[in-house]
Amino acid sequence: TSKAPDPCAKEAKAVAGKKPKKMSWKKEPAVTIDKSASYTMKLETTCGDISVTMDAGKAPHTVNSFSFLAGKGYFDHTKCHRLVNQGIYVLQCGDPQGTGAGGPGYTLPDENLKDSSIKGGKYPAGTVAMANQYNPQTKQGRNTGGSQFFLVYKKSDLPPDYTPFGIVDKAGMKVLEKIANAGAAPPDQTMNTAPNASVVINKATVGKS
Repeated sequence: TSKAPDPCAKEAKAVAGKKPKKMSWKKEPAVTIDKSASYTMKLETTCGDISVTMDAGKAPHTVNSFSFLAGKGYFDHTKCHRLVNQGIYVLQCGDPQGTGAGGPGYTLPDENLKDSSIKGGKYPAGTVAMANQYNPQTKQGRNTGGSQFFLVYKKSDLPPDYTPFGIVDKAGMKVLEKIANAGAAPPDQTMNTAPNASVVINKATVGKS
C-alpha cells in the first residue's frame, strides 16, 4: 500500500536536528503538587497543540511526575513513536529514545484503575493513560509506568490496567485525528508501528488549570 502523506512534514523539517536531552533519575520525585487542583499539560507538537487536563486527586504520583519531567525539559524534541490503528486506537509518546524502551529511570505506581470512565475495559476517546509493562497472562509487571503515555483517539477495548490521568481538549482531538488519518508505517524491528505523520513534541509544559 502507498504511504499516506505526512501532514506535519513542513513543521517537522523546521525543527529537524534538535535532540531530546538524556536524563535519568534513580527514584520517583517527591509528590509536591496540590492534590486538590487540576493541572494542564500542553504538548506543542509539529502537528499542532494538544492540551491535556490532568486530575491530581485521582493520579497524584502520575501528575506529579509529568510536572517534574516537563519542568526539566524531558519531553522536549521527543518523537511520538507508535500509532495503533487496529484493535485499539492510540498514539504513544513520552520516550526520548523513540523506541518504546526508554524511560526516566524510575517507575510509578498504578493509579485510578477503578475509575468509572474505563469501567468494562473501554478507554473512551480523549483519554490519556500511562503505558507500562504489565502482562495480563502472567499478571507480572504492575507499577511499571515511567514516562511513556498514550492518547486514545477513538474508543478502545483495553483492560483497566493502564493509569488514566487526563483528558484531551477538543482542539487536541482534531490534532490526534489528523495524525491518525495519516496512518501508520509497518512494524519496525522493535515492533512499533510509527505514525506516518512526523509527530514531535517541541515542548511540554505543565501548570495549574
